[in-house]
Amino acid sequence: MRESLRKLKILQLLTALFRARIIKILIPLIILAIIYTQGRKEIEHINLARVFFELRHMPPAAIIQILVASFVAVSVMSTYDYLLRRQFNLDVNWKATFRYAWIANTFNNMIGFAGLTGVGLRTILYKKSGISMKTMGAAVLFLSPIMLVGLSLLGWLTIIGVFPAEPLFNAHPWLRFAVWGISLYLPFFLLMQRSSLFAKWFHKGEGKLPWKVIIASVGSSFLEWACAGLLFWIVIYHDLAHLPLTDTLGVYIVAAIAGIISMAPGGIGAFDLTALLGLQSLGVDSTRAITALLLFRIFYFLIPWLIGLVLAAFEITPSRKQMKEMVTTGYDASRSAWLKFWGWPSQFGFLGDLGAWALGKLVLASGIILLLSAATPGLIERLRFMEHILSLPLMRFSEQLSVVIGIMLIIVSRAISMRIRRAFLWTAGLLLAGAIFTFAKGFDYEEAIILLIVAVILWVSRARFNRESVSIAPRNILIWVILAFVSSLSYYVVGTQIHPALLRHLPLRAQQWFLDPHEYAITAAVGFIGAIVLLAAIFALRPNRHIEDLPTSEDMDKFTNFLQNEQGNLLTHLLYLGDKSFYWAQNDQILIPYSRVRDKLVVLGDPIGEKSLVGAAIQEFQRYADHYALTVVFYQAAPEYLSIYHENGYNFFKLGEEALVPLEKFTLSGKSNQGLRTAKNKSEREGQQFEVLQPPFSAELVAELRVISDEWLGDRKEKAYSLGWFNEQYIQQSPIALLRDAEHRILAFATLAPAYDNHRVISIDLMRHLNDTPNGTMDVLFVRLIEWAKENGYAHFNLGMSPLSSVGENMNAHREEKLARLVFQYGGHWYGFEGLRRYKEKFSPEWEARYLAYPAGIPLPILTIDLVRLVSRKPRPVEAT
Repeated sequence: MRESLRKLKILQLLTALFRARIIKILIPLIILAIIYTQGRKEIEHINLARVFFELRHMPPAAIIQILVASFVAVSVMSTYDYLLRRQFNLDVNWKATFRYAWIANTFNNMIGFAGLTGVGLRTILYKKSGISMKTMGAAVLFLSPIMLVGLSLLGWLTIIGVFPAEPLFNAHPWLRFAVWGISLYLPFFLLMQRSSLFAKWFHKGEGKLPWKVIIASVGSSFLEWACAGLLFWIVIYHDLAHLPLTDTLGVYIVAAIAGIISMAPGGIGAFDLTALLGLQSLGVDSTRAITALLLFRIFYFLIPWLIGLVLAAFEITPSRKQMKEMVTTGYDASRSAWLKFWGWPSQFGFLGDLGAWALGKLVLASGIILLLSAATPGLIERLRFMEHILSLPLMRFSEQLSVVIGIMLIIVSRAISMRIRRAFLWTAGLLLAGAIFTFAKGFDYEEAIILLIVAVILWVSRARFNRESVSIAPRNILIWVILAFVSSLSYYVVGTQIHPALLRHLPLRAQQWFLDPHEYAITAAVGFIGAIVLLAAIFALRPNRHIEDLPTSEDMDKFTNFLQNEQGNLLTHLLYLGDKSFYWAQNDQILIPYSRVRDKLVVLGDPIGEKSLVGAAIQEFQRYADHYALTVVFYQAAPEYLSIYHENGYNFFKLGEEALVPLEKFTLSGKSNQGLRTAKNKSEREGQQFEVLQPPFSAELVAELRVISDEWLGDRKEKAYSLGWFNEQYIQQSPIALLRDAEHRILAFATLAPAYDNHRVISIDLMRHLNDTPNGTMDVLFVRLIEWAKENGYAHFNLGMSPLSSVGENMNAHREEKLARLVFQYGGHWYGFEGLRRYKEKFSPEWEARYLAYPAGIPLPILTIDLVRLVSRKPRPVEAT
């Protein structure tokens, strides 16, 4: 019994780890640790200098043969998409199907994420061709279990000895269990395909899958894995001794299974170490085995992915006609969580961002290619040829400049993904210069051609670079500096590792063409300094971004005239503070007031103007913000506008509720209002006087009010943005309510904020009182104000927001709102949330919800911190009007 309980606890622990996604990280790490432990001795004997030497001296004929074989191996993966095209009757021509397959499969090979990358790309690309999400969802569900079945079939062939792997199994017995585990997937797959349960889940309820479709599925998967194995053998054949095909395929199958089990992108690490152990079991030297594995990675993963990047750049980048349509009809610029991961494009902006993202990665790859080319030795014949054309010092100088340019390209690639126009100009120049100098340093025309191709693709896609600039946070600058340092250090390490081993095999005359170890250090330092200079130039030469200009007196006059014809809202009067910028949309028919905090433009309330134009105005403002790589957030959005925000890709968080007193129903009679009646009667007995004054106000009155305000504030600071503060010019814009004692001394005052909605709602704004006022003074001020508003024909009196009120009460509420509910209940130490709600309840208000509308890609906790910073800013003075 005790042993059973112990096992149960272990089971519970594993379940908890799986739910926490920790086990998904532990499995690859454990597998890599096991393989590394088994093959540590072999890894230690690897000679990196010899590896790079072998790579640079491969015969052109062998490179061409491997390149053709890799193209075939990647192309056969498109059989999956042709199978989907036939099975689901997809209206996509065969050329587009091949392009979509290439992009999805090469990205999936490189990035992985358990196949999610290929699934997501297929869905988006086919949607571009008019295939519905419902159809693609069913197609992806159909495809998911197919991809592994071919490897499972090859596993059976390994077990029965067709592709023997006994030397590898004998040296590392645990690999036999891994092969058996994957092999058992084949009968499970066949059973699943022919079951009623599968028909219900994966085949749209149309019955069991026909045998011909099952055979086609198995054949597609088998073809993928078999062709990849043949490519592996071809690489081995050209680089190493002529190993038998069957033995080499046995090693590949076992290594591929180890890579699948590790769940790492492309099986990186697990596949390579297992293949290294397998090749060594066949008598291959570890250094030559690593060379072959690098070649396989380059030709099966890297080069096809670079081609996929090019295809993606051309496939996704809009044409001039599409760009014109987007400008005229509006484009949804909101971004999802994918944007926060390595610059990965969002779901909403995928079609617009993937092309630029792909170009950024091509530029990154170009920088890495330049560094590797400079760090690895050139071919003797080419160096001898270039020495007849250029002097040796000029060749050395060209090599050093190519390092600097390579590091700069790595740094600037992020800005290319962000679609910044200046980055496009910088990068175009760097690519051209890099092509020239890498050619001049050693006649490396291959690298020069690659850089020129990237430059041409960049030029063709120049219409995508429409952003003037982006916000540069100190954290990003630090990351770029670290990246520049790592790139320089990597160049130095690779160069110095190769240099000593290389010189031993070269004649004395040839040694002058290569840098000494200390020259590698100097070149790396120069490259790092050049990257820092580039960063400084990018930061210092940023254009002046006039995206938060405060309104002038002419702007305020325009705003006042605008309110003569358009209705405002409960927050409109705060715009007279002058601390919000104005964005006029839809030919000045819509006003969007906003303030900037970090990389966000926070709009106060809802756009003002004709409601039918608000949706288009939001899209226009999103494009404006996207021009500077900023996102748009709406603070205190009203419920009637939520559908418009939803259509533009926004999520919502309930901020609290506004207390609106219906004046027609308001009365002091009844038992529940006894406290308010008592306070009012006491005020009248003590001779207190209430009055509402209209602007302009005398300087003496304003000075007296300032004394009361300063006393009320004490050591506290004024809040800003969504709250009014004491400023004479702002106070002169609206009526003031005063409560005086019998000696005519002002005890308390409140400024009023009209809603500019045809005399329907008026709000209380600033509330200040002396510290020695009698108890109940503010109750009296509220009651008198409500009665005054009722007498003057208003329909509602707004008591203001009750933050977090009624947030997260429903059991199905979002996690963040449930957390906010706890803050509302137990956060009285910092802010009297519940007390404020109870106080306003005394006036029997109607509660109207207010929301935060934000793009899906913004983490709510970070956004909350930014909003707190915005509201806590020191108020800026109002410009004289």
